[in-house]
Amino acid sequence: MVGQNLAHYFIKSKIGSGGMGVVYLAEDTRLKREVAIKFLPKQIANEEHTRERFKIEAQAAAALNHPNIATIYAIEEQQGQLYIVMEYIDGQSLEALVAAAGTASPLPLEEALHYALQAARGLQAAHDKGIVHRDIKPANLMVTSGGQLKILDFGLAKTGQPDRLTQVGMTVGTIAFMSPEQTRGEEVDHRTDIWSLGVAIYEMLCGELPFKGHYEQAIIYSILNEDPPSLDTLNEKVSPELAAVVARTLQKEAGKRYQNLSDFVEDIEKARSGKKVETTAQAPAQESAPPSIVVLPFADMSAEKDQEYFCDGMTDELIDALAKVEGWRVVSRTSAFAFKGKVVDIRAIGEQLRVSHALEGSLRKAGNRVRISSQLTNIADGFQMWSERYDREIDDVFAIQEDIATSIVSKLKSKLVQGESEASLFKRYTENIDAYHLYLQARFELNKRTESGLKRGIELCEQAIAMEPDYALAYAGLADGYILLSFQGHAAPQQLLPRAKQAAQRALEIDEKLAEAHTSMGCIAATYDHDWSTAKAEFERAAALKPNYATAHHWYAVWYLMPRGHFSRALIAFMKAQEHDPLSLILKSGIGWQFLLARNYSMAATQLRKALDLEPNFVVAYDLLGQVYIQTKQYTLAEEALKKAVELSGRRALSYSSLAYLYAVSGRRDEAEHILRQLKAQAATSYISSYDIALIYAGLGEVDEAFAWLQKAFDEHNGWLNFLNVEPRFDSLRGDHRFDELTQKVGLTR
Repeated sequence: MVGQNLAHYFIKSKIGSGGMGVVYLAEDTRLKREVAIKFLPKQIANEEHTRERFKIEAQAAAALNHPNIATIYAIEEQQGQLYIVMEYIDGQSLEALVAAAGTASPLPLEEALHYALQAARGLQAAHDKGIVHRDIKPANLMVTSGGQLKILDFGLAKTGQPDRLTQVGMTVGTIAFMSPEQTRGEEVDHRTDIWSLGVAIYEMLCGELPFKGHYEQAIIYSILNEDPPSLDTLNEKVSPELAAVVARTLQKEAGKRYQNLSDFVEDIEKARSGKKVETTAQAPAQESAPPSIVVLPFADMSAEKDQEYFCDGMTDELIDALAKVEGWRVVSRTSAFAFKGKVVDIRAIGEQLRVSHALEGSLRKAGNRVRISSQLTNIADGFQMWSERYDREIDDVFAIQEDIATSIVSKLKSKLVQGESEASLFKRYTENIDAYHLYLQARFELNKRTESGLKRGIELCEQAIAMEPDYALAYAGLADGYILLSFQGHAAPQQLLPRAKQAAQRALEIDEKLAEAHTSMGCIAATYDHDWSTAKAEFERAAALKPNYATAHHWYAVWYLMPRGHFSRALIAFMKAQEHDPLSLILKSGIGWQFLLARNYSMAATQLRKALDLEPNFVVAYDLLGQVYIQTKQYTLAEEALKKAVELSGRRALSYSSLAYLYAVSGRRDEAEHILRQLKAQAATSYISSYDIALIYAGLGEVDEAFAWLQKAFDEHNGWLNFLNVEPRFDSLRGDHRFDELTQKVGLTR
């Protein structure tokens, strides 16, 4: 390309390249001036829809005329090659200036503020025109020899916005400047630029990034969960007022940041002159955060105390109904039920769950009549916003639920999700009150997550279906019961998952919009059928139908994203699930598991210890923590953790095989073989996963036996095979042609 002519541009030299294209210095032979020409990546140039979207964005950006924005001269196309001609800036990027200062060395304070103010004014000019940059970072901020800052690449970032975490050229350095809403893949507005500029200013003022990590996932976790040290503690020349201004740009909720950069510029100027700065200003009323609510478990006030299932069902129904309200964050069942039977101050609950409102209630049943009392509390001041008592016949329970939900929506002055109406907050899947009570009892049993509870829940779902053959929710419950029995290793997958699939399909035949059934179908497609495209479509459909459904995000992370090595996206899915279910131990452990499979062992250990801090007897966390210690060769700690997991699980094969693997790789072969013999003997009378047996053989170095048992696992449709490509305990088998053949059968690419 160098030395060639492109239209009336003579290409002189290559300037640089990145995720959004290659840049050359060229001479405009008509106007006799130097220009920069950026050739766009093939994924933009080769897709008609993307090309057109880029042209629209670039044309809008070309209309910007500001001294702190690099001018776009033209958008050209020649022989299918799309390129953009822009102002050539003879200078250095802010990235280079910061790097030249050295690690942990700030730029001089006035110099840094000079650049910050110019960038803010340029961005504000763009925001005033409705244009958002979306990729502000030091590499896109050029400084001329005279100290003038110019913002580059307006019009490019939105074109590459979808799935930014998987873009070609996306680096750890780029991710460090992404806003929380960008990492979550959400729609963004001008406030994402305010965040990114704040990150750049933070780095200029202390020489360090506010959100750091050696891996994508560690940086993303930090962006979403951690607060950086205040700048005045890192640079003595930064005043507390200036530190507070920068901190406000880095508020994780967009509504708590500066709402425009004009206010930011004003506050920077005040801080420079030593004036007091008000940095706690609230966002305008229209920007205030939407309600967040927890429905606490209803209390059973019946004399016989035999209505627990009914109380739990009432709670579940209200959680599901309120989740249909647009923009609300409704805490999922697991976290809400963490407070069941406990006397906890309502403000403490609000702090733990990060919610603004709580709905409480009680139920008393006597004969065929029921009394239900309910109240809505504003957690900030303890004010009771609404309360009601219902004395009705038991058959009126549906009407009571509808009345409670619509009263809450009305009181908080919110609107429903598009396409929903108040009447549809509660979709009546049955008018048969007896079938409904059977379903509530089934869900009560299924939520115990024990073998006996799952089996009893399946029986009750079947009874409800016998009474009401078109009961979609009962079919969805049936599917989940079979899936959970399979995952816990109580029976072979080929015995249970076809039944689960049949039940989920029937649920969707009755109601195609049932998110729970789509989630089940996604799980089955991934683990039993190894049909990855269907799995992805089903999980995404479930999340779109019911964004508050934590399980949809959770299972998408576990059964689709992690097996395929998409760890950053898996972390985002986990965080979305945790937003609605903040106290879930399985989610906290899942985040640790994701770090384990990504080989980020220090972060994995940290996350798993957090789960154990909440529940010291949580078996999953001990099992995974033991695996972390194996990989870091801390065998004594690994043995302690895995023995605890074996004890708590009742010698479940999943944990017992992990202990055997530890013994095998740490030189205690006899003990490993002893466990192996026990599990194989047990397999003669009950189901033992072939995957678990293969794991032990891999640890023992018996490669042929390991592959023989992995083939058996494939034949039984064992879902754990999905993790072959990312499971570190099978590293010893990589490179063998049988390993490649098996991963191809499962539909995985290395």
